[in-house]
Amino acid sequence: MAEKIKYELEFPIRTSTKVLYNMLSTPSGLSEWFADDVNIRGDVYTFLWDGSEEKATLLTKKNNEYIKFRWLDDEEDSKYYFEMRIQIDPLTKDVAVLVTDHAEEDEVDEAKDLWDSQLNELAHVLGA
Repeated sequence: MAEKIKYELEFPIRTSTKVLYNMLSTPSGLSEWFADDVNIRGDVYTFLWDGSEEKATLLTKKNNEYIKFRWLDDEEDSKYYFEMRIQIDPLTKDVAVLVTDHAEEDEVDEAKDLWDSQLNELAHVLGA
C-alpha cells in the first residue's frame, strides 16, 4: 500500500453543535448527506453508495465535539483515519467542521473535492 498523506479541511456551518453532531454521528444524520444509507453494528458503520458498500470502525467520539473512524480496508495500518471535529470560534461563536483524512498523493485533490461536495450537501440539508 502506498503511503498516504494527511490533510485537513475546514467548513463553516451555521447551525448548533448539537444538531451538527447528530448529522456527523448517527446513521440517520449521515444518510442525509454522507451516504445513501448507513447502518451500525457494534462499532462498525456500513456506508452504502449506489449499490457499493464501505465499512468503517468507530475509533473514538466525544459528544458534540468529534467522531473518528478508520476504513476497514486500512485496518492493518492503524495510522490512517478520518475525523470530523466541531470547532467553535471563541470570539465570534461561528461553528465549523474540521475534517482530517488521508489519501494517496495522487488522490489528495480528488479526496478534498469529494469532502467539499459532501460538506456542501450537509450545509444544504441543514439550511446553513
